[in-house]
Amino acid sequence: MENIRCLLFDWGDTLMLDDPADEREMYTWETITPMDGVAELMPRLAQQFMCAVVSNASASNAETMKLAFERVGLAQYFDAFMTSKELGARKPQAEFFARALERLGVDAGDAVMVGNDYEKDIVSAKAVGLRTVLIAAAQGDYPCADYVVSAFGELEFLLIQ
Repeated sequence: MENIRCLLFDWGDTLMLDDPADEREMYTWETITPMDGVAELMPRLAQQFMCAVVSNASASNAETMKLAFERVGLAQYFDAFMTSKELGARKPQAEFFARALERLGVDAGDAVMVGNDYEKDIVSAKAVGLRTVLIAAAQGDYPCADYVVSAFGELEFLLIQ
């Protein structure tokens, strides 16, 4: 992909394993688990791109979300943490992505949204002009996704030049 300045990442099940049964803020969990490939690839992605976490996190806000990343040694790879609380909109609303881009000072054409939920992360991001990468556990038809990968580590081949 060319002319990319910024990567937006979903949080749950894209960057870190989510446990929907645990309604507490993730930074308080006994164990926080990055998804396979995240710890290995994020240092390289952060060298080349502005990276931000954008999430609908219901229990956390940007500050407490960052605390979870600090616990696993990944916070330094992200320039911004944003949740629906700070943005005043929720995925899949297009305003969610438009407000995140505005806060980052990045045009949609210069950014890529990476997520694991086709409807929430990909379809609405595409509607505001973002390029998209879906991390899909199952093969399927995902016409709005620019790229579909099966694991986070595969981003290396798409993004790092």
